[in-house]
Amino acid sequence: MTNADHILVKQCQRGDRKAQNQLFVQYKRMLFGVCLRYASGRAEAEDILQESFIKIYGDLYQYQPRGPLGAWVRKVTVNVALQHLRKKKNLFPVVDIEQVEDRYEVEEDLMEQDRAKAILKMVQQLPEGYRLIFNLHVMEGLTHPEIAEHLEISVNTSKSQLSRAKNLLRKMLEKKYSS
Repeated sequence: MTNADHILVKQCQRGDRKAQNQLFVQYKRMLFGVCLRYASGRAEAEDILQESFIKIYGDLYQYQPRGPLGAWVRKVTVNVALQHLRKKKNLFPVVDIEQVEDRYEVEEDLMEQDRAKAILKMVQQLPEGYRLIFNLHVMEGLTHPEIAEHLEISVNTSKSQLSRAKNLLRKMLEKKYSS
């Protein structure tokens, strides 16, 4: 942790509003990107981001300056996103891929956007369970046993949800680029 981060954390712990705003400004873009990957859209991502900063400010006393502050706030944000999604019912329904493919159309304007935005949009269109497992495994680097522990599901459920997510993304990409 840099000296500047150490001072910023101490000021935030004392309730300094300017320091809290500085922390927000410093990390909002990075964390919003994390939130977008877990959310189904921008509004939900904004809600998760707001919940994340409330949690970050409330839990700063727990932060141990062994690693970068950015890594800690990212971990808090991922946990908030997971809690947000757990509150929703039917997180892991069995979904027929053929039905999902027809229901989630790839938008035409994706051609005009860069690849990263197009893929993010497709990931956001995945059913929540698929999207959650995909993000945790592919983006956060968690293993299936770790995912199973975090979500209180079986390792096989994690594996099957990831496989289905990849298959659906593959079909979405094929549909997008075969037209």
